[in-house]
Amino acid sequence: MVRFIPYQTSMKTVSRLGCVAILSFALNSLWAAEPPATFKVSEFTFTRPASWEWVESASPMRKAELKVLDATTKAKAEVVFYHFGAGSAGGTQANVERWFRQFEEPPDRIKAKSEDVTIGKHKVTYVSAEGTYKSGMPGGPQTPMPNYALMGAIIESGEGSVFVKMTGPKELTRSAAADFKKMVEGALK
Repeated sequence: MVRFIPYQTSMKTVSRLGCVAILSFALNSLWAAEPPATFKVSEFTFTRPASWEWVESASPMRKAELKVLDATTKAKAEVVFYHFGAGSAGGTQANVERWFRQFEEPPDRIKAKSEDVTIGKHKVTYVSAEGTYKSGMPGGPQTPMPNYALMGAIIESGEGSVFVKMTGPKELTRSAAADFKKMVEGALK
């Protein structure tokens, strides 16, 4: 025997389900976090350039992660922040050399540069290189990325150095260099 539900009862059920769906959508919208305009890594508060996107990092080693997009070419560069604490991660020069070894070509062919500056009370080593970047986790498989560039900053601090590394297509990385430096220097003033 087939039993029919009266129209009024079924409309109440549909109406209730609709209200639950709308309320659920509204709450999810409220809970969805707005990407932070500023973020802290160690003792430093960085201001994200407005056109750069916040990325939720899946790696606990990455303290923050941003993405730089070229609206025309759809190319992207990543900006990653690391902090391992005082006495960790080796010295500045060892990390500069490690970053240069992340390219297939030798340092004399990748326009490898490093420059030390003092901003406020902190020494910053800026690093740049261009060539075939080997993307991938250390010790894991490497993917060669030709015509890539690296721009980095190692900020020395009593709480341990903060490493900021941008990698991406050469032209995009070059065009983002001024915003990169402004972001780093703004955190130190």
